[in-house]
Amino acid sequence: MRLFVFGYGFSARALARRLRPQGWEVTATFRKAEAGAALAAEGVAALPLDDRDAIAQALAQTQALLVTAPPGPEGCPALPVLVPALARSGAFPDWTGYLSTTGVYGDRRGGWVFETSRLAAQSVEGARRVGAERDWLEVGRGMGLTVTVFRLPGIYGPGRSALDRVRAGQARRIAAPGQVFSRIHVDDLAAGLGASIAAPRAGGIYNLCDDEPAPNPDVVAYAARLLGLPVPPEIPLAEAGLGPQAMRFYAESKRVSNARAKAELGWRPAYPTYREGLQAILAAGG
Repeated sequence: MRLFVFGYGFSARALARRLRPQGWEVTATFRKAEAGAALAAEGVAALPLDDRDAIAQALAQTQALLVTAPPGPEGCPALPVLVPALARSGAFPDWTGYLSTTGVYGDRRGGWVFETSRLAAQSVEGARRVGAERDWLEVGRGMGLTVTVFRLPGIYGPGRSALDRVRAGQARRIAAPGQVFSRIHVDDLAAGLGASIAAPRAGGIYNLCDDEPAPNPDVVAYAARLLGLPVPPEIPLAEAGLGPQAMRFYAESKRVSNARAKAELGWRPAYPTYREGLQAILAAGG
C-alpha cells in the first residue's frame, strides 16, 4: 500500500508514523533540495515538484493521496500538479484526503458548528480554504475519485504545544472574553485520517477535533502547572499588540462538533481534551 503526500509536514508525518507499521510506503513531493534530502532521511520516497513524469508514475501506484498544502491567491497549489498527473496516468486512488480548516465557518460567537453549518469565512485564508474544498470536491465528482475533506482546528503535539511555549517564556494568556476554540492532538488527527482511509466516502466532510473547546488562557495555565512553572498573567486582548492575522484569529469564537466523525468513522480521540494531550506529551519527554 502506498501513500502519496503533497505537502509533507507535521500532520502528514504523524499519518506516516501510523501507517508504516501496517506495511505502507510513503511518497512525497518537495520544492527545495534540502527538503528532499530530509524526506529521504525519514525513509520517504522524495519527488521534485517539477518531475511530472515521476509524479504521474507514483500516482499510478497510489492507494491513498493526501493534500495538506495551504492554498494561495491562485488556489490549491496541488491541483495544477496532481490533476493532470492523475488524468495522464489513469491513476485511481482508493482515497483522496484534503486537509482544510475550521476557519471556513467564521465566527459563531461561541456557538456549535457542524459539517452542515453554513460556511462564513471571515479571513482571506479561510475564504481560500472554502474555494480549495470546493475545487477538490468538484475534481472528485468529475474524475470519479473518492475525495474527503477534513476541517481541522489548531493542531498540537510533541514539539508544538503550549508546553514548548511556556518553557521558552513565549506563552501568553490573552484574555478575550467569551472566546473559545477547538484543537486536536496530531496523533488523533492521524487516527481520524487512518479511519477514513479504511472506510472511504466520496464527498465526505469531517470535523476532526477534541471534545472540549477551551479558551487560550486555560490551556497555557494548565501547561505551566504541569511544568511546575509560574502561570503567566492574563493580558487583555486590546493590550496584547497582536498583528492582523492573530487579531483575526481572536475575532472568531466557535465550538466545533466531532459527532459525525465519531458516528461514521468509529473514531474517538485518544486525547479528548487538551489536558490528556499535554499530559501525554510531557510523559513522553516532550
